[in-house]
Amino acid sequence: VTKFKMPENFKSLLGKQVVGPSTEILAESDFPAQSFKPKVQMPFRRLPGHNSRQVEVERRRRLYLTFDIAELLASKGIDSNQLMPRHYDPGNIPPIEETKDSVFPIYLPLKVFDNDEFDCRTPEEWISLGLEPGSSDRKPVPGKALLPTDDVLGHEDPKSEELIYKWIDVGVLDYDKETDLYLVHKTDEKGLVRDEEGRPILNGGITPEG
Repeated sequence: VTKFKMPENFKSLLGKQVVGPSTEILAESDFPAQSFKPKVQMPFRRLPGHNSRQVEVERRRRLYLTFDIAELLASKGIDSNQLMPRHYDPGNIPPIEETKDSVFPIYLPLKVFDNDEFDCRTPEEWISLGLEPGSSDRKPVPGKALLPTDDVLGHEDPKSEELIYKWIDVGVLDYDKETDLYLVHKTDEKGLVRDEEGRPILNGGITPEG
């Protein structure tokens, strides 16, 4: 009778075993799973002849993930880089032949045209999506923001002619009701929302030390 001898590299052997495809989400994320779920106005109990609530939520989630705001605007002939008003320079006005549709430069901010009548959630509801059940820490909520690619010049002079604005993946950290503004943080190359020390940003960036 002999006893079973475990190989010294047993853990590495287990790691090489491939059973098959898995539905488990293996990618690391700083966003809660519920922050990607759309809001669905349906009863929790399935009605005869209708899809269940879970099926409809999953269908809309996959549908919304296929949408890209930059592509949608471009399909309507809108240049996202031109949405941010710039400094008016009367000495550098392009000829009428180069201005295409408009002779006057863009000078009205986007918030003038903002309309939240058809929003499916209030700002407070969007922020609350970062709260996971059983946790007191509020994680970021995924979103897209029109931001300058140059962070330094973007903070110094947001209306500079040298800036290029693009729709960038961000984590929404907080919302200010008085100014009606969101606090966002750009995601890194892995899609994570981390501080300078590589730690996840929680509760709008407010630490126990303040």
